[in-house]
Amino acid sequence: MITVPAGSSLTLRCPGTQDRVLVTLAEVRADFIAELPPIPVLSLDGPGVRRFGILELVTTAGLTWVEGELRDDQFRVIGDAPTDIVQRRSAPRRSGALPAVGTAQIQTADGRRLVPLTGRVEDISTVGLLLRAMPSLPPDIERTMVHVAMPWGELTATVSTVAQRADLLRGTYEWIGSSDAVELAGFCAR
Repeated sequence: MITVPAGSSLTLRCPGTQDRVLVTLAEVRADFIAELPPIPVLSLDGPGVRRFGILELVTTAGLTWVEGELRDDQFRVIGDAPTDIVQRRSAPRRSGALPAVGTAQIQTADGRRLVPLTGRVEDISTVGLLLRAMPSLPPDIERTMVHVAMPWGELTATVSTVAQRADLLRGTYEWIGSSDAVELAGFCAR
């Protein structure tokens, strides 16, 4: 089963134009990539604008690239779709909207300083997470101490930044409590 989670950021590369970042508005599922129904997305294009290109498609199974068409805020897979995922995710993960607060350590010209963060964890795995901050992130975050509201209680971890863009921070765990690690593994495996 291929699942494209709601809230995922997808990159559409069109010939002769700047790359477009699309955000999925609803979860979409199918047995195979070629069978995916149109994916509702948030795009900056007006009605009637049609774009063709290669989409970096993020699914719960991993990452792949597909040829497709963007029209009227829907992306449709067209042409010959790949038969498999080209980059498998190495750890079990779950998507959702888990409330989070934390403290980011950032590097400035004057040295390091701490900045409070609030937001939600949109994707969590046994090795890292994707945090969407509200309203946005300060630049140059090195690491973050994060507290995430989980079904079993509060998960506390230190996260090293892997990638940061606007309001999104992707990171891997530097430290996580042993009991939280066990609970998280069970949560992600469900």
